Amino acid sequence: MGVSSDSMLVFRPAHSGDVGLAVPLIHSSGPAAFDYVFTVPGRGGAQDFLRYAFLDGAGEFGWRNHWVGEQGGQVVAVGAGYGGHTHWPFTLAAARQILGFYGIRHAGGVMARGLRVEAVIPPPSGAMHYLGHLGVAAQWRGHGIGQALIERLMAEGRAQGRQRMVLDVAASNPRAEALYARCGFAVTGERRSALANAQGQVPDHHRMERQLD
Repeated sequence: MGVSSDSMLVFRPAHSGDVGLAVPLIHSSGPAAFDYVFTVPGRGGAQDFLRYAFLDGAGEFGWRNHWVGEQGGQVVAVGAGYGGHTHWPFTLAAARQILGFYGIRHAGGVMARGLRVEAVIPPPSGAMHYLGHLGVAAQWRGHGIGQALIERLMAEGRAQGRQRMVLDVAASNPRAEALYARCGFAVTGERRSALANAQGQVPDHHRMERQLD
């Protein structure tokens, strides 16, 4: 079922006030990986850290890096699109946010787990435009909003001169993979994962790519 012309679906850059609805959707894009990296018993769960980083505004998890989709004035979708040039700025922002949230005692462990996850879900490099943190509210899935979100993010990438669109999807999420295939993405590789702790088990991931005309 597609989004109807009168559905009032609007995409816009995120702002800090979106934190309450946007962060659960960001978390839903990869809950096992987020929980594996960012849940520290006694210090907070993954969503607690994501709220902190989103409100900070900087880096991969900050509100400045995200777009949201509004349906009737309510945030129902979120996503991000960014290139390889962000790697070091995002790394520095994440290190600062992790230290600020967890303190020096726990920050090292969080950073180490994050680096391990990057072997399964690598950060963007080169001229690619990477689509990440793609989430749609459960009650709105199957209404064309996910496809519209991807098209919006790809349009932003094209406006920045990028043609190679890249994303990663958990092998355990065939519904999302089917959506990306309908959007013209094809699987170009698979990375196996043996990462697990008491908070989460990171699944294998498929890398998918689309070359724009």
